[in-house]
Amino acid sequence: MISRGVTGQRGLSTIETAIAISIAGILLCIAIPAFVRNLHASSFAEVTEGLGRLSEHAVQRAQRRPTEDAFPRSAPLTPESPPRGHKEKDAPGTWGHPTWIALDFQATVDGTPHAFSYAFDSTEGAEESSYAAHAHADLDGDGQTSSFTVRGRAKAGAAQADPGMDVVAGLE
Repeated sequence: MISRGVTGQRGLSTIETAIAISIAGILLCIAIPAFVRNLHASSFAEVTEGLGRLSEHAVQRAQRRPTEDAFPRSAPLTPESPPRGHKEKDAPGTWGHPTWIALDFQATVDGTPHAFSYAFDSTEGAEESSYAAHAHADLDGDGQTSSFTVRGRAKAGAAQADPGMDVVAGLE
């Protein structure tokens, strides 16, 4: 006699498969927007967007000016010290330095609280001018700061941002 094993297994029916796919779809519809919201709310999104805007404004300004005057003068860390472990809203006039005005820059475009302080360093020359835009934060309030830097240059009537971002103690 030939013995046949009892399988006791069957495949999923079409309805069971459709229900499983529907449930997965519903979960993704909830999870993906929440993930995107959290990503934009994260401090790394804040610094990436902030330095991106700052760099873009610096390059746009430089394209309309002679090389030796491509970028505005250096600006100190603004606000003077980064918030410790939380976000703060800026006091009126915080971004009144001539460089921030020339670059049409403030940490957040709508005045919402932020975690980073920004600085702008420029070097002017007849052949080439350059800038370094910095962002500093004490993200967890332990006194150690994270630093992010982007750079760019103007030469012979053309300006560009250098690729990449330097990060020091990004996760502190």
